[in-house]
Amino acid sequence: MSFNKPTGTGFGNVFDLSTLKNPPQDATPAFGKVVTQENLVAEFVSKSKEKVIILLCWSPRSGQSKEILEILGKLEQADKDAWQLGTVDVDAQPQVAQALQIKSVPVAIAIIAEQLMPLFESVPPADQVRLVINKLLELASQKGVGKAPEGPTEIPMEAEEVAAFEAMEKGDYKAAKISYEAWLKRKPNEQVAVIGLAQVNLMLRIEGLDPVLTLKNAKENDLTSQLMCADIEIASGNYEAAFDRLLRAVKAFSADDRDKVKAHLISLFNLVDPTDPRLIKARGQLASALF
Repeated sequence: MSFNKPTGTGFGNVFDLSTLKNPPQDATPAFGKVVTQENLVAEFVSKSKEKVIILLCWSPRSGQSKEILEILGKLEQADKDAWQLGTVDVDAQPQVAQALQIKSVPVAIAIIAEQLMPLFESVPPADQVRLVINKLLELASQKGVGKAPEGPTEIPMEAEEVAAFEAMEKGDYKAAKISYEAWLKRKPNEQVAVIGLAQVNLMLRIEGLDPVLTLKNAKENDLTSQLMCADIEIASGNYEAAFDRLLRAVKAFSADDRDKVKAHLISLFNLVDPTDPRLIKARGQLASALF
């Protein structure tokens, strides 16, 4: 058996184990198989010669741990026994965490043919986790472990997500809004729902507007006019124009109106790829304008 120290670059926002206090008494995870000091070698490391093993080192006191646990659990179910998920509760199994040299949670580690490989820290987007696992299965297959994925599988959609998509296909944005809001009420930190709600709200705001006339008749000193124009620009993919418009408005308006512009601009940020240079620039400009 050969254990290599995980040394991957993390995504940030992890919990330092030294800051986590008072572990709960009952923390049995809903997904995966619990890893203990007694079964680590026999049921996980040794089995890694036959199939890919993914260990999630987590803590029930870490909200992000629970998020990535659910993502991995649903992917394991969707992949139908192509790989095995093991869960290491660092509170209940400090010896295992020490053996794996875990300093923060959540951390995911793969084992292929008894070799450890760091996967990720924190909570990457679900589609990114999907890609990582697909590549991992391909790599393992090349080494003679398990089978390569036959095709891309996806995490099963939530009931509210299905309802929202069906409503949007019918053009019923009000119904889609209700579905996304229900999803966020149940899972407040669900980013897919946050983005979906922002998209639906945008569609509701621009519904019935004439884009050409609205932009032509724009008034710099009219808050409603500026917000409508920014919505149209975002919807048409002209992100820079929308951001520049609202950044000027942040400087031009004051008090409650300024707060409305700021909130509107931040809501539009949710609709753009976080790596888009136009968004990164606008975020920096907003911070400068406010402080």
